[in-house]
Amino acid sequence: MKGRFYRFTRDLHLYFGLFISPFVLVFSVSVFFFVHSWTPKLVAETAATRVVSSLNLPTDLPKLSGRPLVDALKPILESMNVPGEIGFIQRRVETLIIPVSIPGRATSVSIDLARREATIVTRETGLADALMTLHKSPGGHGQTIRMNWFAMKAWGWFADATAYLTLFISVSGIYLWYMLRAERRIGFLLLVAGTLTFLGIAYAVSH
Repeated sequence: MKGRFYRFTRDLHLYFGLFISPFVLVFSVSVFFFVHSWTPKLVAETAATRVVSSLNLPTDLPKLSGRPLVDALKPILESMNVPGEIGFIQRRVETLIIPVSIPGRATSVSIDLARREATIVTRETGLADALMTLHKSPGGHGQTIRMNWFAMKAWGWFADATAYLTLFISVSGIYLWYMLRAERRIGFLLLVAGTLTFLGIAYAVSH
């Protein structure tokens, strides 16, 4: 029974590790773009502007806020071929400023409610920004409006799965190491060293 459980855990450790490796790679590489200001952009940013007139706007659009406003804007943006995750919407007199993002592209849509006209500015921001967008998108800020684009919602599910499977791989890795008697001593020393290093850094940061 012990041998069967060991082999079962070992197989899950291997296959789950292979499955989440692309997602872990995305989160790992994107950290460098967050913390190292010297990291160059992989491509030059480009921008394009266009204007769309005669918009079909709901009569109650100026009165909406939060998720109802996002839901009302989604078909309008789709009609203008502006896909992506809608961010925090700004109101300026008779104008709505709507940030829309997909990994590697940032779009700002300014809708003039009185003229029923939209000015759309699209910036291609490149691979580095795309990785950063994927890294921070599953965050807990803006819960009332976040994950309003299906592709980003799906990415959030995979990000959650990556966290849970990483936890499983960590625990199962300790179990698999413990079952290898020849590796227990060096593994124990490395485990203690890693724990002390973590606690030391945590103490230094918090004081």
